[in-house]
Amino acid sequence: MQLDVIPQIKHTTHDNFFLLAGPCAIEGEEMALRIAERVVEITDKLSIPYVFKGSFKKANRSRIDSFTGIGDEKALKILRKVSETFNVPTVTDIHEVSDAEKAAEYVDVLQIPAFLVRQTDLVVAAANTGKVVNLKKGQFMSPESMQHAVRKVTDSGSDKAWITDRGTMFGYQDMVVDFRGIPTMKQFAPVVLDVTHSLQQPNQSSGVTGGRPALIGTMSRAGIAAGVDGLFMETHFDPKNAKSDGANMLDLSLLEKLLTDLVAIRKVVQEL
Repeated sequence: MQLDVIPQIKHTTHDNFFLLAGPCAIEGEEMALRIAERVVEITDKLSIPYVFKGSFKKANRSRIDSFTGIGDEKALKILRKVSETFNVPTVTDIHEVSDAEKAAEYVDVLQIPAFLVRQTDLVVAAANTGKVVNLKKGQFMSPESMQHAVRKVTDSGSDKAWITDRGTMFGYQDMVVDFRGIPTMKQFAPVVLDVTHSLQQPNQSSGVTGGRPALIGTMSRAGIAAGVDGLFMETHFDPKNAKSDGANMLDLSLLEKLLTDLVAIRKVVQEL
């Protein structure tokens, strides 16, 4: 499953899904540590391999006055502190070629946003750092086409690629997940389902993305049943006041029950 490419990831011998989870964006040190502490507590209890997620900056915003970050170096240092404090790996998005080398000094997984996954220079720059590259499937791309994004990583001399499905555009303001794509993409790399972004409702007239967080449980259960290797979800202790993507984030208080159920479902699927 390529989890062994991240030295400090826990529970690598446990036959379970792995989890990428955390806030959409790093808003400050206290909030990041608070979220990480709770998720680590839950995932340790359930033996779920865990990678803390947090964007050090947000480049893809609907409006120019949307929150984009607290400063690149400041946010990256917080990601490093999370990793050192809880001994967990971290993942963050990159948007420009120059971001790859900069972020690689602080995190273990470089994530290529869905809108940018066809940008060859960006994917190659991420691969050249030697870090794991998490390729988000473009909302406009077929599952089959993701083999070419993975090949850009492997042709750069790295075998450290994951694919994350975050839904496909359905009309102008909705996303759907085609679960037929999970086994297809698993032929190319470990596959993660981005539960929360799959429930986004983008392109709202207000310029603020909407979402359907009530369906996070449904989407997660479907992903585990379909055989995904990992789950990605954004979570926050106060989603309504989160500075980015609050409309589709999971309330942190709901995480333990959800993950407990998902571990049980995974066990059943593995026994079939």
